[in-house]
Amino acid sequence: MARRSGSADLPLHGGRVPPWLAERMSELGAIITEAIVHHYGRDEFLQRLSHPFWFQSFGAVMGMDWHSSGITTSVIGALKRGLAPLQNELGIYVCGGRGKHSRRTPEELTQLGERTGVDGQGLTRASRLVAKVDSAAVQDGFELYLHGFFVTRDGKWTVVQQGMNGDKRQARRYHWHSENLRSFVDEPHSAIDGPAQGEIVNLTDHRAALSRDTQIDLLARLGPDGVTDQYIALTDQAAFQPSLPHLVMPGHHEVRSSDVFVRRLHGTLAAAAERGPVDFPELLLTPGVGARTVQSLAMVAEVVHGAPYRFRDPARFSLAHGGKDRHPYPVPIKVYDETIRVLKDAVSQAKLGRDTQVGALKRLDDQARKLERTATGPSFDAFVAKERAGSALLGGRSVFGWEADLTGPANETKGL
Repeated sequence: MARRSGSADLPLHGGRVPPWLAERMSELGAIITEAIVHHYGRDEFLQRLSHPFWFQSFGAVMGMDWHSSGITTSVIGALKRGLAPLQNELGIYVCGGRGKHSRRTPEELTQLGERTGVDGQGLTRASRLVAKVDSAAVQDGFELYLHGFFVTRDGKWTVVQQGMNGDKRQARRYHWHSENLRSFVDEPHSAIDGPAQGEIVNLTDHRAALSRDTQIDLLARLGPDGVTDQYIALTDQAAFQPSLPHLVMPGHHEVRSSDVFVRRLHGTLAAAAERGPVDFPELLLTPGVGARTVQSLAMVAEVVHGAPYRFRDPARFSLAHGGKDRHPYPVPIKVYDETIRVLKDAVSQAKLGRDTQVGALKRLDDQARKLERTATGPSFDAFVAKERAGSALLGGRSVFGWEADLTGPANETKGL
């Protein structure tokens, strides 16, 4: 059966991703995808997407609000845009999205089948069944509004979809993965993310098999009116969700020390200081950017190489490129762009068989894991305060504008 990997509480947030960040998210998301596919293959990328902790960390490292439901929409949108020019090369296709894009998923999958030879009809059926299960078989008070379908050229897929409860201002994200999927109605989810609230009717739970069979039998024998009379008996048989690892995304918007495993942050900082001069000497010649960019690269490297248990604190990955709403600090545009440049160059070289730079990123991640056991460093609050103080120098930007003296039209022309 498909494996569940956990759940999470996601507060609903409004607003849009500004174009200057959306473009960069598309670039960074695409290049991280390329790096993962280069190292581990397409199947591993699908597996990562089906893991709720990794998915949240992936969005955070790209500068999106670290805890909100908006990560789901923005990550799927960024990957759909960023991977479009690479889809035939990578063999990874992104269909669906939010609202009207969600409703177009069957059409997109059918067209994909015509272009590539994958079973478009089978994928379309899978898409519709996934949506039906999470809107009907799992009755948890959330109305689906987003459906992202990721499929490879060999027909394997991952679905990430999300529902909202407007009254409670909460969202729930559902992860599906085709690997080991034997049934759409018997424990099919990789994970269900969202707030626990009251009694949930989940007819896809394996223990609800008797309930499903009984409902079909009753419908055949008694008809709709008879089924209504048996409602109480049926609900008594409906099983509840089993206990799973639970990621709680808090309501507070700021990133707090309690949201981050500080020892891992210290390991990242120490690894950047130790490996940076060895592996990225030319990068460190850039005044005011180089050393800081290596820190971001270390966090991106962990998103590429890290094991699932490494993503229990998604807030930590927001320390790579900040957040659009200034939490934990404004997006350091100069660092962000330098990170993209280094990663693009590394992956381009790797395609030519030269893995020096890609290997450097792997060593950076390995070193961070070793050093976090013994490394010391600034407190979380001191680290954030330093980033905020230096934000203007690094091209800090948020939805509120440029930081300090970097406001003004001159910087728009620089593309910062």
